[in-house]
Amino acid sequence: MSEIVFRSHDLPAADRFTRCQEMARRSLLPTVIRSDHEGAFHAVVHRVSLGALYLSRLSSPPLRAWRTDRLIRRSDPGTYCLSLSLRGVKLLDQGDRQVTAGPRDLLLYDATRPFHTHLMADATGSAESMILHIPKALVPLPADALVRLTGGRLPCSAGVGAMLRRHLLELSRRTPDCSAADAARLSTITLDLVAAACSHVLEAGSSSKTEPPRQALQARVHAFIQRHLGDPTLGVETIAAAHQISVRHLHRLFQDQGISVAAWIRSCRLERCRRDLADPALRSRPVHAVAARWGFTDGAQFSRTFRAAHGVPPGEFRRRALGDHGAPRQSRSAQRQ
Repeated sequence: MSEIVFRSHDLPAADRFTRCQEMARRSLLPTVIRSDHEGAFHAVVHRVSLGALYLSRLSSPPLRAWRTDRLIRRSDPGTYCLSLSLRGVKLLDQGDRQVTAGPRDLLLYDATRPFHTHLMADATGSAESMILHIPKALVPLPADALVRLTGGRLPCSAGVGAMLRRHLLELSRRTPDCSAADAARLSTITLDLVAAACSHVLEAGSSSKTEPPRQALQARVHAFIQRHLGDPTLGVETIAAAHQISVRHLHRLFQDQGISVAAWIRSCRLERCRRDLADPALRSRPVHAVAARWGFTDGAQFSRTFRAAHGVPPGEFRRRALGDHGAPRQSRSAQRQ
């Protein structure tokens, strides 16, 4: 069994994020990573091998990762990724599916197809997740059946899904104490649990049918919020009313994910604004119009909120993202309108 531990704080501050980017590009599963916290990037990566499986655990500030067609052509080990969120929230975009995972949620995605993930921090300012890398050839289930599950959540609050989640947590804590023979045996057990969890969902017809009511409700609420981010009136009352639940019940749903309803809405809106500001096709759209498109009605408040999240005002962020270092600056009044 091999083990690799990387701590960015062992490096000079100026080299930390650059080294993490290099590691991501040269990893078994090459990805491009970006963060709005490059200047104060504190990451810890722990990776162990379990026979043919690899288990990685990452703790970092908010982080985005892309696996593109070009990177896949460069290196494609043919694996599935099973991700378990531990702290913060993880967004996954793959194909036509976009899903959200809070603490204790499992995500399954196909590393042979392009994907984008976004780790968002909890109240501590960092996020933490585990990823199990599984060779496709070792999964004893039809690939065309697993397509129905990739890019989505696996139910893990009860039954075999809960057993798999607990098993992964124990693996992350105990594997450094295991011999190579033990690691190989654990690999077999892990594969059996993954196959059992996937089979359970497939046999029921679809993941939505087997999701516990609470988890299914969380998924519907997240989807509703994503669809209505541009509505300035979006809030706990409208969300609760749309799902025929009490405001108190709604707050409890988000407590499970370690984030408040308002903070989640704000994070989603900021992420949409960030994407628009970094989009060359929207270069001519004023900052205040970008903010208004995603539900921010007060330009000055948006500028303060964006700066708190990304370290720079939105106009400056756009110039850096688009490489317009020599472009004329928008007036302060134009940014805040």
